[in-house]
Formats: sequence, structure tokens, C-alpha cells
Amino acid sequence: MWLFVFFDLPTETKKDRRNASLFRNNLLKDGYSMMQYSVYMRHCASSESADVHEKRVKKLLPPLGKVSVMRITDKQFGNIMNFWGKSVVEKEPPPTQLELF
Repeated sequence: MWLFVFFDLPTETKKDRRNASLFRNNLLKDGYSMMQYSVYMRHCASSESADVHEKRVKKLLPPLGKVSVMRITDKQFGNIMNFWGKSVVEKEPPPTQLELF
């Protein structure tokens, strides 16, 4: 399962820029990687793990701006097509899944 966080945060004042930067840095600390400037993604091994990370995003919300969170399955993630200009960019391999017995 993958979590995507999309956001549009104000950057008009110094305080707004600080809040936006803090939000992005906290996403990185929680294991997200930047897909685009205001789109971050993270792999979660289970639905329960995704629940935990969604709750963390809610706690990190800045006072202003719009933040959206979306879950997709590994299969849906595998269907994403990435382009840089007219060139197709290879997808990153999915993380290995840990199995406990």
C-alpha cells in the first residue's frame, strides 16, 4: 500500500514559509520521499501501518493551506507512468516486504 500526501501551502510570509518547510521536513523524517515539489509518497506494509502514518500527517498539519492524503494499492502504484518531457522514466523498484513467521 502507498500513501500520497498532496499539499498547497501558503508561502507569502516568513512564518508561512517556515511552516511549509517544517511540514515537508517532517514528512521526510516519517519516511516519505518527494515525488514532486508538493507531492510526497510513502510505502506502507499494511493498512494498519497506513492508518498510523495518516494519523501522523494529521498531527503535522500546518495552520494554513490544503493537504490531501490518498491511499493506493501496490498494483495501482505499478500502473503509474512517469514522464520527464517526452521520455518515460523507469519506476523505482518497490521496497522489499518483510515477512515474519
